[in-house]
Amino acid sequence: MRKPNVWIEAGIVIIYGASLDAAVHSHHAIQVIWPKCHSLCKLNNKDISELVIVDSNIEHQLQMSEGWILLVEPKSTLGQALADKLAGESYKTFHSSFSATVKPQTQAEELTGFLTPLLQALELAPQVLLVNKSTVADKRIQQLLTELNRCLQGDCIKPANWRAAEVAGQLALSQSRFLHLFREELGIAWRPYLLWRRMMCALRAILNNASATEAAHLAGFSDSAHLSRTFRNSFGMTIRQAQALFIKT
Repeated sequence: MRKPNVWIEAGIVIIYGASLDAAVHSHHAIQVIWPKCHSLCKLNNKDISELVIVDSNIEHQLQMSEGWILLVEPKSTLGQALADKLAGESYKTFHSSFSATVKPQTQAEELTGFLTPLLQALELAPQVLLVNKSTVADKRIQQLLTELNRCLQGDCIKPANWRAAEVAGQLALSQSRFLHLFREELGIAWRPYLLWRRMMCALRAILNNASATEAAHLAGFSDSAHLSRTFRNSFGMTIRQAQALFIKT
């Protein structure tokens, strides 16, 4: 079985390949499933061949031999757009006349091209994708992201002073103005953005041979159990399962 391609940013995990776990599960992230044409795909033991959105915290079981899986933060711009498409339903199917594909070694900046048919089927603009959100206009938010990158990339340090009120004060903004500006620039609210970044930090630390306890501490979780529980609740997989996706074989 082909090893999945995985891209992860704060607010979205994008996977192309086989489904990760055929067990019944649920998770905080809204899930988009787009099976490749003629591939095996079963959702709750029913054959599917179309795009499907699964709402946040809905128990489900997925088996797919090849295709796209998107795990999306519900409080992001994309997450809210997907929730609007669901219109209160737990699952919803959409038709796409294109086949799900990806080429080996696809770069993040190429993803929009591969996912355009998916977005068209959902009648969503490409701009809602939280991939390559590198162009931030406001210099105060640029400054914040630079500082956050120093904290949570490379040799991670435990996050400190990242409460919205503290960050807003450092940027000479009111808390309400900061929260509005951050969401406007990044397409995701500050609190879920920071949580996703911390989980990414912990995963990166484990990939760099840190123990789960060390990774949890570095990323600001109380212990490894707290990290594991948060990761599974967010994505429906353990952090060790996520680690296996990134290990080259």
